[in-house]
Amino acid sequence: MRVKEQPRSILVTGGARGIGAAIVEAFLAQGHRVAAASTSGEAPQGALGIACDVTDPASVDAAFAQAEEAHGPVEVVVANAGITKDTLLMRMSEADFDAVVDVNLKGAFNVAKRASKAMLRARWGRMIFIGSVVGLYGSPGQVNYAATKSGLVGMARSLTRELGARHITANVVAPGFIETRMTAELPEATVAGYRAAIPAGRLGLPEEVASAVVFLASDAAGYISGAVLPVDGGLGMGH
Repeated sequence: MRVKEQPRSILVTGGARGIGAAIVEAFLAQGHRVAAASTSGEAPQGALGIACDVTDPASVDAAFAQAEEAHGPVEVVVANAGITKDTLLMRMSEADFDAVVDVNLKGAFNVAKRASKAMLRARWGRMIFIGSVVGLYGSPGQVNYAATKSGLVGMARSLTRELGARHITANVVAPGFIETRMTAELPEATVAGYRAAIPAGRLGLPEEVASAVVFLASDAAGYISGAVLPVDGGLGMGH
């Protein structure tokens, strides 16, 4: 018989919509105390909405302080905030590259660093980074985005070696093509091309990514760290 998880204090960045909102809702459904940090400060019903710029350490610190005041020390952090600025290498500006690195990679660093304080004191914690199949598979026009998502793997594995003895895990969930507002705006021919490349023959659902995150945050996943868990219908095949 599965033992019911004890309620945890959880913070999800990029939690206002899409995959982030699905993650927030999945944790809420399990009875956890959830803060959703985003640039807008909006949040799914039942979560604490916090306005946060992950590129600014002071903003991240303030967001954690607000979550801690409402829910207690953050025990699970999900670094989901991310942006894209896709274009081919020869057309990609330094600003396009830097903006994506600042949010997707440095933002995750800022969040993990702040989260580690309470986790080290508690000698327990879960850090989950939302990567992408693109991080290891590659994608034309996404040199900046792919670099940040593969960088999260190195970050999670280094954190595992630093913090593992304190019962703190760090893992990456790597979604493939997921049905979100962003993919809904793509031409049908483009989506059909993606679908044809996916062994499962369909796009994934945000809830399927959320299920993987909830598992990695659970007590049952305490011996899993430094892992990359694909949720991609077989597209990446271990890349």
